[in-house]
Amino acid sequence: MEQLPGGRRPRRLVSSLGLGQRSWEVTLDEERGRLAWRDPRPPRRGGENCFVPTSEIIAVEETELNKKQHNTGKWQKMAKPHAFTVYYVKKARNHRWRCSDVTFWCVDEHLCNQWIQALKELLEMQKSRPKQLLVYINPYGGKRQGKRIYEQKVAPLFSLASISTDVVITEHANHAKDNLFEVNINKYDGVVCVGGDGMFSEVMHGLIGRMQKDSGIDQNNPKAPLVQCNIRIGIIPAGSTDCICYSTVGISDPVTSALHIIVGDCQPLDVSSVHHNNTFLKYSVSLLGYGFYGDILKDSEKKRWMGPMRYDYSGFKTFLSHHYYEGTISFQPAKHTPGSPRDKDSCRTGCYICKKSEQQLAEQHKECGLKHADEEEWKVIKGKFLAINAVNMSCACPRSPKGLSPAAHLADGSADLILVRKCSRFDFLRYLVRHTNQDDQFDFSFVDVYRVKSFQFTSKLSEDNESNVTDIGKKRFGQFCRDHPACCCNIANSTWNCDGETLDSSAIEVRVHCQLMKLFARGIERNCKDEAAYSQSSIEQLL
Repeated sequence: MEQLPGGRRPRRLVSSLGLGQRSWEVTLDEERGRLAWRDPRPPRRGGENCFVPTSEIIAVEETELNKKQHNTGKWQKMAKPHAFTVYYVKKARNHRWRCSDVTFWCVDEHLCNQWIQALKELLEMQKSRPKQLLVYINPYGGKRQGKRIYEQKVAPLFSLASISTDVVITEHANHAKDNLFEVNINKYDGVVCVGGDGMFSEVMHGLIGRMQKDSGIDQNNPKAPLVQCNIRIGIIPAGSTDCICYSTVGISDPVTSALHIIVGDCQPLDVSSVHHNNTFLKYSVSLLGYGFYGDILKDSEKKRWMGPMRYDYSGFKTFLSHHYYEGTISFQPAKHTPGSPRDKDSCRTGCYICKKSEQQLAEQHKECGLKHADEEEWKVIKGKFLAINAVNMSCACPRSPKGLSPAAHLADGSADLILVRKCSRFDFLRYLVRHTNQDDQFDFSFVDVYRVKSFQFTSKLSEDNESNVTDIGKKRFGQFCRDHPACCCNIANSTWNCDGETLDSSAIEVRVHCQLMKLFARGIERNCKDEAAYSQSSIEQLL
């Protein structure tokens, strides 16, 4: 039998406890990691055997039963019962989690205390759970509901789970980022951001920047091996777009995200660094888009007064304009990962491809180092593009449940590079529509997709008028032909959309850093409906 820390054997506690007006057999099995309760009598209907994994128990509290519960029927003449309530995660449809509870009672005070003590000791053994959190709330993002969402939906759950919090209400742009360079970060088990993707990006830049500064790493060096962030980030969605939360949890729901934080889930995440002429620009974890998505962002920034509706307006306007951009992209294929952007193997909880890729990448770096990796084969593509998108995750959202790249992985050390060449408006519309259905969105002659670990891009205008990204880039890209006639649909330069923020330069160098940071998440679970095996409806019927 496996031993637990401290040398003791796993505990197995079995008792007959009251649940409602009936006696149930309740079992705490540490070896199997679950709390189970069942009706010892032959079941007259299904669903009366219930269990919850101990890793998903939120809290246990001593409870005072009200008179109505125990002063009825045959229990009226018994001594005052002692009770305790177990709060746990209840899994519902579409990856939604809720906090549910079940109350057990007995007349033996010692037995009741024994159960409370055993469950509390079990919770103490969950070392991955946070005890102290730093919380940043953006009160202006989305529909300006961040503060209310946290106070009404999240804070009570943190209090129930005995999590202490230091809350900072951000007052201006980069408030959280700047603050993370000043606070004693080591006193916290994690950082929580309440807001949209922009708020998450701000916290991520602060944490990664702080980690590199403390480790003496120069972020302006595009080839520098960045130090991994061991402090996890939790996302409470409350913004206009919550793509990162949706792609890592499966739903944009504050309560679900709070429960993932409480149980101490951990999901590693790839991060791409973006540089221009040996100058650090930004980090990206979701979308790095040039052309269509860059133009949408640039136009929508002028219409913030419209709220979230501005993205629909700017998207329609950008589609009608149908601008294409001429340039050269150079990339290194991600040969270390066994997956492909065209396969059907989506990234899910405990993803095999992410684990395997991380191992292979670590072995390569150990044997050859980053310098050798930079000398590996580069592929060069020149052309006219409506959109160039690089994604580190699927970028799924309610409007596009499969995302921009359905088979993109969260932590395999690669990005999916999607090149949409110049085509007719009708063909481009067909491509966009496929983001909303189950059809293969890459099955077009004008769309190419590659799994890469780094890439460089320069526009035609940048190459004509500016220095190239690097000296290596000068040799690689060559010279553009200057004899192309002008076209009314051709605009010299677009803007890069980096996780919802614009970049000043069109010529960039991008490198993917494998599992650079960690989230309070577990990835999207498979068959979530089947895993919701707590039979809560049956319990409610019995009570």
